Amino acid sequence: MTSAPSPYRTRRAVEESDLQACFRVRKEVFVGEQNVPEELEYDAHDASAVHVLAVAADGGALGTGRLLHGADAAGRTGGDPAVGSLGRLAVSRRARGLGVGAALVRAIEDEARALGLAAVDLHAQTHALGFYERLGYVAYGPEFPDAGMPHRAMRREIRPA
Repeated sequence: MTSAPSPYRTRRAVEESDLQACFRVRKEVFVGEQNVPEELEYDAHDASAVHVLAVAADGGALGTGRLLHGADAAGRTGGDPAVGSLGRLAVSRRARGLGVGAALVRAIEDEARALGLAAVDLHAQTHALGFYERLGYVAYGPEFPDAGMPHRAMRREIRPA
């Protein structure tokens, strides 16, 4: 028995058009739906982060996420150079419930492994803790506000490829 082809695929965003698609999804979800001020959504880390993109069969962007590593991740990971920081995970409304978010997390973890990282940290909105827990992330530390929303730090150890 063969399974049906996935209605989307994930890939590293390399081309300028890919990056613009990532930014459009983030604007739709964070700025449009969650009312995050646009000046907080985009930052200097976007230039050096590894961005991933989920794309539908028709080429439309469905979701995105980014991985900070090295000095860019230090402020979010306790300064451990072996830990990357997953962030800006966003799935467009039309793609929710299709597994896009989990696929993006796994794609970011693959990018972290390729960089030789041993773990991935993230700052999860508290309503999303269960989603990340199902993917193997463990919450640590107290709840804290970020862009006016409650968050918790989480971490998952990843095995080398």
